[in-house]
Amino acid sequence: MAKIFIDGSAGTTGLRIRERLSERKDIELMILPEELRKDPAARAEMLNNSDISFLCLPDQAAIEAVSLIENPKTVVIDTSTAHRTADGWTYGMPELTGLREEIKTATRIANPGCHASGFIALVRPLVESGIIKNDSALSCFSLTGYSGGGKKMIAEYEAEERDPLLNAPRIYALSQAHKHLPEMKKLCGLVKEPVFCPIVASYYSGMEVSVTVTRDPAHGGLSASLEDIKTAYKDYYKNGLIRYDDSTEGGFISAASFSGRDDMTVAAFGNDDRITLISRFDNLGKGASGAAIQNMNIRLGLDESTGLIV
Repeated sequence: MAKIFIDGSAGTTGLRIRERLSERKDIELMILPEELRKDPAARAEMLNNSDISFLCLPDQAAIEAVSLIENPKTVVIDTSTAHRTADGWTYGMPELTGLREEIKTATRIANPGCHASGFIALVRPLVESGIIKNDSALSCFSLTGYSGGGKKMIAEYEAEERDPLLNAPRIYALSQAHKHLPEMKKLCGLVKEPVFCPIVASYYSGMEVSVTVTRDPAHGGLSASLEDIKTAYKDYYKNGLIRYDDSTEGGFISAASFSGRDDMTVAAFGNDDRITLISRFDNLGKGASGAAIQNMNIRLGLDESTGLIV
């Protein structure tokens, strides 16, 4: 039975992973006593005795945790930003070409970022097929529930007398320096980072990422039609927890439609001249803990949806 340790199980992602894994009978969940949670020696012992360790820590703490591991057989799944574009780490999005096979044997797996997951799921298949050129100037809007901001933001939104400005959606990362941008660029093979506009709104969880493209072959735009894009997605996503689904809620698409789930849908809407690409998922599910458990399942040789809500 595989031994699983969660380093940083007090955070939002760590708590959700722990909740999911505590219900499983096919693994042994290693629990560090609360008083030893920040003890380097105790953490090192757990990390080195585990078969798989999840790192649910700030970036620098995740780097330090990796440095504590001497056991070459310990598999690390890091949910922080620290290693997503680092050499020697496998990006944990198995639906992308070639990555499922890498994850099966990897000892260092970088779990994708939430916003990044939605963008990459939309853009990479179209770059691989040549529908989107890798030097394209792309724009991305991403709606997320407030749980993506961690405990402090959750407390702010759920306070009895909260700031009334929190009642409306809020744009952030205005400097175009969001921490997910490097992986969005690298994993899609883009020459430049997209213009990225993340928006947090007053609902707990759920994410909706959109990318707009135009069909204008005479001026370097797309030459593909809306149907070409739909076909490309359907051909690309045949395995895993991402699928094509362009159903709506009466012409609307709610960013909370996948709250509580661990899968993702991609879709294309519009006409042959102006097209909106949209992915829907849960920022805590396929955008965080669900993806991490999916990677663990693959690494253990299990059905990748084991213990997940899809």
